[in-house]
Amino acid sequence: MTNNYLAIFRGQEVRREIYNNEWWFSIVDSVRVLTDSIDAGAYWRKLKQRLSEEGSQVVTFCHGLKLMAPDGKRYLTDCANTEGLLRIVQSIPSPKAEPFKRWLARVGYERVQEIEDPELATKRTRFLYKAKGYPDSWIEKRMRGINIREELTDEWRNREIKTEKEYAILTAEISKATFDMTPSEYKKYKRLKRENLRDHMDGLELIFSMLGEASTTRITTAKNVVGFKRNEKAAHEGGKIAGDARRALEKKSGKKVSTRQNYLKGYKGRKLIST
Repeated sequence: MTNNYLAIFRGQEVRREIYNNEWWFSIVDSVRVLTDSIDAGAYWRKLKQRLSEEGSQVVTFCHGLKLMAPDGKRYLTDCANTEGLLRIVQSIPSPKAEPFKRWLARVGYERVQEIEDPELATKRTRFLYKAKGYPDSWIEKRMRGINIREELTDEWRNREIKTEKEYAILTAEISKATFDMTPSEYKKYKRLKRENLRDHMDGLELIFSMLGEASTTRITTAKNVVGFKRNEKAAHEGGKIAGDARRALEKKSGKKVSTRQNYLKGYKGRKLIST
């Protein structure tokens, strides 16, 4: 999940997904930022039950979409579009309700603008990283990595890769061959939970991630790979190219490329801060 699928309200993340050409937002995440509830899931379940018992039509606006969870997997999650979520917000007593409504109307409308001008999505992603304190040099690498990732997934989509599980397996294959760690293992190594792994990589880690995925795309197209098994082999081969380069650099420099450092505490003097 790239940050295109995260919206930020007062420093807190709300997952979202494009469905029927508009943004749909995680209701649990929205409940969390509105109520500061320790168990937002339980809060939403009780609220949904109460609304149903009262005969409210609000719940009919909900739709189950697969969103990324802290463990890196996608699970069905209750979501609502802008209109539906605004109705739900009216049922939650919170001093944040009015600013949240204004925020929701703004980010919900972003999708309409992005359809008319796709470059706006890229500009907003850059702005989001900038607002979080990332330096320009890192942002450039991250944005390039997003483009390379999209090129690879487009190829997979055209080569009979159909399910989320298959995408996850192929991604893990590249990561394992590149860093000797799957994405879930890498997140644990960096002490991350629901955070996006690549948002917590330094510039060098991003470069090797790009090399692994760009190499996989090149091999996939050059060999006209079709089907899951052949794509899995190509993913390993692409990742191995990056892995061999990483090991060569580590041998010459005497330093590991993978680091436990992350951006959970932000920047200080434009330097990565570890937890």
